[in-house]
Amino acid sequence: MNKTCEGVPEFTIGVEEEYLLVDKDTRSLVIDPPKELQAECESLAEGQVTGELLRSQIEIGTKVCRNVKEAREDLGRLRKIIVDTADKYNLAPIAASTHPFSSWTEQKHTQKDRYNALTAEMQGAARRLVICGMHVHVGINDDELRIDLMNQMSYFLPHLLALSCSSPFWGGRDTGLKSYRLTIFDALPRTGLPERFASWAEYERHVGILIDAGLIEDTTRIWWDLRPSAKFPTLETRVMDVCTRIDDAIALAALLVCILRMLYRLRCNNQRWRIYTPMLIHENRWRAMRYSFDEGLIDLARGVVVPFPDLVDEILSLVAEDAEALGCMDEVSHIQDILTRGTSAHRQLKDFELEQAAGKSVEDSLKAVVDTLIADTREGL
Repeated sequence: MNKTCEGVPEFTIGVEEEYLLVDKDTRSLVIDPPKELQAECESLAEGQVTGELLRSQIEIGTKVCRNVKEAREDLGRLRKIIVDTADKYNLAPIAASTHPFSSWTEQKHTQKDRYNALTAEMQGAARRLVICGMHVHVGINDDELRIDLMNQMSYFLPHLLALSCSSPFWGGRDTGLKSYRLTIFDALPRTGLPERFASWAEYERHVGILIDAGLIEDTTRIWWDLRPSAKFPTLETRVMDVCTRIDDAIALAALLVCILRMLYRLRCNNQRWRIYTPMLIHENRWRAMRYSFDEGLIDLARGVVVPFPDLVDEILSLVAEDAEALGCMDEVSHIQDILTRGTSAHRQLKDFELEQAAGKSVEDSLKAVVDTLIADTREGL
């Protein structure tokens, strides 16, 4: 890091994951899980487990972690609490952004003032939110720096999404998309790519209009793919599907923090990542949703579609110095394993095809996909 650059961010990490709870006999989403399950998880996790909009969902959040290895340890501990506690009730969490076959029409929302207000305002758009994501917070204390890095980081959001896809099925059908989740989430207002702002003051001025007009209570109702957190001095990346395997989740968290450190390092040398129009980044976002990494993304500097492994090689080269400085070389290198093995979406689709080829019914094939998700969610804990 350039020694002339003052006020280096701490680059602390926090990871939030949302899981779906399934009945181990039927493999369906559990519509109304026992209250004791939630209470026991909250007690064991000492406040790091919360309910979500729907009763079939549960959310965990790591503590503020000083490095990637600490994040891996805490995330593993929290996943294991959910897995072990759910086992007592013949339930299991799956770290997937959609359930392969359970219908959103059967789900019940959690009775909390916030969720009641959200459902009343958003109506059908909210009732369909049987989706889960992974949110990664990176500690950046300076407000102006947070806005500047948000503007530049938007370029990389499709790349992160492509590596995280885990929602190919919806309502018992192959959607043809590797990340169907975002088609559901994008129906809400204030979602998608973040706006661009010249300063923190400009950001506050714009969100202040919505707050003063009574349209939102605070910036927690702004659900961009990347946003300044309303609660912490962090940049919160929200574009990713939840990763079924914990090692994939940690690899993406490590890559993300390394990219932010790389962008900061450029800034320290009076350089910056080129800002591209939202139209072009949206095109890569769509390609990531549709194909994951199978068909490549646009290299916006060259104006051509480039195979995704080539783009990954370039990014890993750019952040090598940062991965070494942050002590997460091994975790970042795991990105290559995702490319070799495939995302959760690839694995789900392959399992389904194999079951179909063996003569299984669609229903039984989808149940087999759930079984794989259950096993992969607890792998490595």
